[in-house]
Amino acid sequence: MTSVEGLLVCEQDSQRTLSPYVTGTSVIGIKYKDGILMTADMGGSYGSTLRYKSVERMKSIGKHSLLGASGEISDFQEILRYLDELIKYDDMWDDGNSFGPKEIHNYLTRIMYNRRNKFDPLWNSLVLGGVKNGQKYLGTVSMIGVHFEDNHVATGFGNHLARPILRDEWKEDLSYEDAVKLLEKCMRVLLYRDRSAINKLQVAKITEEGVTISQPYSLKTFWGFNAFQNPSKGAEGTW
Repeated sequence: MTSVEGLLVCEQDSQRTLSPYVTGTSVIGIKYKDGILMTADMGGSYGSTLRYKSVERMKSIGKHSLLGASGEISDFQEILRYLDELIKYDDMWDDGNSFGPKEIHNYLTRIMYNRRNKFDPLWNSLVLGGVKNGQKYLGTVSMIGVHFEDNHVATGFGNHLARPILRDEWKEDLSYEDAVKLLEKCMRVLLYRDRSAINKLQVAKITEEGVTISQPYSLKTFWGFNAFQNPSKGAEGTW
């Protein structure tokens, strides 16, 4: 192998994510009366350090879908490039049809499972929601291709801490205002318990009219609980 060929091989290898570097934490999605709501904070962690605080992890996909991602940020950008090519290809047909959220979710499932089988996974867990022809759709897919649909889904820590709240309080006929309050309650719990979460978040909604992603804002919090005053009390040898 010549030196030039060796350099090209190194450059090709450097494009692959061998382990996550800059990551985002939980994404939560729910169905509500008029469509789908999704929320995520804007933190980007470099290892255990919250390095970036303005990372947007929710994007509109085509005319009918909304995508949120936790995990490696650069791999999320790669997924968005795949989807951009897919949507452009679909538009080129100019036949009056367009991919809906179910088709996008199936495509993402194949992408994630295919990369997993090559032992070159995209280090993300994804939430895909959308509305087409009056039908609401919400699903998730993991980095190894595990996927399902539900009325509410979450990734990361949210799958452990937010889903129990949603099981208790989610209703099919939630108004927009009540749905946002429910999401904010989940995000507040995650802020208290997830070291990678920050108090800067966005809420996105998708209806038949299209996608709207809010400006970043902060939640009102309270840190005066006794458990927060001396968290190591009774735990010898902790910090």
